[in-house]
Amino acid sequence: MMRLIGAGGQAGSEGVALSTAWTLPNLITVVRFLGVPLFVWFIAQQRFGAAVITLVVMGGTDWVDGYVARRLNQVSVIGTWLDPVADRTALIVVAVTFVIADIAPAWLVWTIVIPDVIIIVNALILFRGPLHLPVITVGKIRTALLLVGAPLLLLHHVEGFGQEWLLVVAQGLLAAGCVLHLVAFYAYFTAAHRKYRLEQAEQQSCPS
Repeated sequence: MMRLIGAGGQAGSEGVALSTAWTLPNLITVVRFLGVPLFVWFIAQQRFGAAVITLVVMGGTDWVDGYVARRLNQVSVIGTWLDPVADRTALIVVAVTFVIADIAPAWLVWTIVIPDVIIIVNALILFRGPLHLPVITVGKIRTALLLVGAPLLLLHHVEGFGQEWLLVVAQGLLAAGCVLHLVAFYAYFTAAHRKYRLEQAEQQSCPS
């Protein structure tokens, strides 16, 4: 759910990227895109069980597309930005939907959305467009916590799963994920400025 934002490219993007958009990893990413409005519709209909399944499938594709890209050597130019955009779109929409449906507190949205907006604006100001940075370990852990915590929180609203311990575990995972989201934000923000300074230094050192 972490890049137009530049917080990491598609896993395995270090090699030669394909120019075609028609790859299996990209199709999997499109499925994640399509899952977003389906998830919102299920929540609006209060079909929380179906929404949980949709959320789990969306989270699964976040790992599967990167694995398939590496396994089949199908990393593409489009995939390096499509996958992160799908991640962030899903993450933000799910967080906003949770708050609107009174499933999660408002701090979940602000903690996720505000840092992302700052990173986007920062990249546009410094690089006039998206910036792709390597995914850091904190970012991976953050994503894992959010991908597990969100379905568990929603599961608590499914009939027969209203146990208090489930709510406590889900909220704990989401809180930890949000803290690491802020840590990752700081790391990516400083990395973007470090890259900008290096590029400026290289341009100034090159003969005109």
